[in-house]
Amino acid sequence: MKKYKALIYDVDGTILNTLEMNMIPLLKIIKEELNEDWEYKDVLKFGSYPGIKVMEELGIKEVETTYERWVRYVNEYEFGAVPFEGIIQVLKQTSDSGIIQAVVSSKTRDQYQIDMIDSGLDAYMTTCVLQEDTTNHKPHPDPLLKCLKKLGYIDSDVVYIGDSLADYLAAKAANIDFVYAKWGSISDEGIIHPTYSFDNPLDILKII
Repeated sequence: MKKYKALIYDVDGTILNTLEMNMIPLLKIIKEELNEDWEYKDVLKFGSYPGIKVMEELGIKEVETTYERWVRYVNEYEFGAVPFEGIIQVLKQTSDSGIIQAVVSSKTRDQYQIDMIDSGLDAYMTTCVLQEDTTNHKPHPDPLLKCLKKLGYIDSDVVYIGDSLADYLAAKAANIDFVYAKWGSISDEGIIHPTYSFDNPLDILKII
């Protein structure tokens, strides 16, 4: 397997298991905004979508303000984000090996503060590119290209690790190798011939 100078991670579904803490509050939003009672299984398809896109797909009229309310509900949810088993070992061992690590995520800075900085996970990252940092978001390549520029690397130096179709398409558009994080994925629809497909976070250690 190829060895890389830098690993770039998505967050939700890749580093952190955030599915339940995002989807349960989404059911509340759907009830409030659409006056519809959905079941948990009905919203799982949105688990890999960027937050704003979820609002748009649902036909929410006040997208920005409703999204902000959803984020608030997520932060109030009693069961928070937890790292996937093995991911902290990967972050530490990669850091100890001198390999650069970074994040490209659709998270807002406020949410990143809660999930990654306050938890200490951001300490392993050299940089991050978040929702506020680009006009275009995944699956557009701009966030990954901005990360490359910040790191001072070219596309062949890095690999992007993510769980969703948007992650895969962004990496493909940026001409960056892609690790499909099957451990946190909801659906593999559209993810055709990723560079690598890993079932467990510890598999990442094969490429450092």
